[in-house]
Amino acid sequence: QVQVAESGGGLVQAGGSLRLSCAASGSIFSIKAMGWFRQAPGKDREFVTAITWGGGSTYYADSVKGRFTISGDNAKKTVALQMSSLKPEDTAVYYCAASPRFLDGSYLQKEWPYDYWGQGTQVTVSS
Repeated sequence: QVQVAESGGGLVQAGGSLRLSCAASGSIFSIKAMGWFRQAPGKDREFVTAITWGGGSTYYADSVKGRFTISGDNAKKTVALQMSSLKPEDTAVYYCAASPRFLDGSYLQKEWPYDYWGQGTQVTVSS
């Protein structure tokens, strides 16, 4: 079994930066990819970014390209999400997730490959 936990959320002004962290524990050898999703009030959860451990490939939603960066430690199965130039529309609960499947980016943007999810951390961007 795998457990996933996020940290680092908070309140930031528009244009500011924030860094989220995520750590997996338990049977981490089974994890092949990790990703971040977010859910704004009244909206569906959406893909933000993902990283694969096999080749270190990264994938981003168009809405965050150039502003967000995902990085990670393969051995420890930890990932960080560096968010810059934040906008009020980035306000959401951010979830970290882990997948035991070898998949490319087109699949990793969906929720179904991820078996393990964190509880989420709130990010609020004020205007």
